[in-house]
Amino acid sequence: MKIIKHLTAAMCTLLMSVGSYAADSKDAEFDLYKETLKQEAVAQGFGKQFVDNVFATVFYRPTVVKADNNQPETKITLDKYLTTRVPDWKVQQAITLMEENKVLLTQIGQQYGVQPRFIVALWGNESNFGKIQGSHPVLSALASLAFEGRREDMFKKQLMAALTILQEGHVALKDFNGSWAGAMGQSQFMPTSFLHYAVDYDGDGKKDIWSTPADVFASIANFLSSEGWQNEGTWGRQVSVINNFDFALAGLEKEKFKPLSYWQAQGVRRYDGKDLPDVDINASLIMPDGEKGRLYLVYHNFHTLMKWNRSSYFGVSVSYLSERIKRGH
Repeated sequence: MKIIKHLTAAMCTLLMSVGSYAADSKDAEFDLYKETLKQEAVAQGFGKQFVDNVFATVFYRPTVVKADNNQPETKITLDKYLTTRVPDWKVQQAITLMEENKVLLTQIGQQYGVQPRFIVALWGNESNFGKIQGSHPVLSALASLAFEGRREDMFKKQLMAALTILQEGHVALKDFNGSWAGAMGQSQFMPTSFLHYAVDYDGDGKKDIWSTPADVFASIANFLSSEGWQNEGTWGRQVSVINNFDFALAGLEKEKFKPLSYWQAQGVRRYDGKDLPDVDINASLIMPDGEKGRLYLVYHNFHTLMKWNRSSYFGVSVSYLSERIKRGH
């Protein structure tokens, strides 16, 4: 028994030393890779001293790479997704926060042509109204994901954009945190999206999507407005179809974006079975869970939401929360 115990202890020690060697080896590889990133940053116009100072804080983050390689493959239903993403408590928080920020949201909504309820719905879905922003150092996360190599070009582009954000002084290095994938702040913008859409609404010289509500709301609104949001429209409606409906008509492709009169003729009806509204609006039919799941006719603004996140589940959850905010419960 003593021999077995000694052997077991020795094997554990060996395994620990092998694991430690592998980790050290990976860190050494990353350090070499980091030098190439620094050279690329200088070549793109960043000052050498700035690059040296910033990259001194950049380290390999295995947890980030693990998260990227182990994204969930199990598909949940839309009903389950809506239950988790839009619970009643979140609806109540959204309604309360909408009222608390009514003046600011109304002002921003009018300026950008975006209904405030959609701004709040995106805010709630992305970061639980700023409560969940991620604690991963953005630069280390992006550098680690670039090093991992599966989407190297994309993450290197995001890394260079992140350096621009830091150099422009929008956030302090010690506060430059986000999700494991590099999404940042209360709006969860990737760095390139930040450079395109973030707004310094309060005029303090910083586009602060981490802690300034005015900048957060205006940045969300600016994204939607820039991508073609129609203030006079809404997102869509849940529908039903008659028997023998041709489900091949469903999809978000441009050629399937048809007038409501077309969908009426094809057998699409309101959810309660009544005729569709007789109005001049184009729509796409989507079925996130297939023919037996929920069906929606979605309008131009839903297509705009899909530019934020290409998941139809996400688009429906934002839209559903906006409807609950509008209803007040």
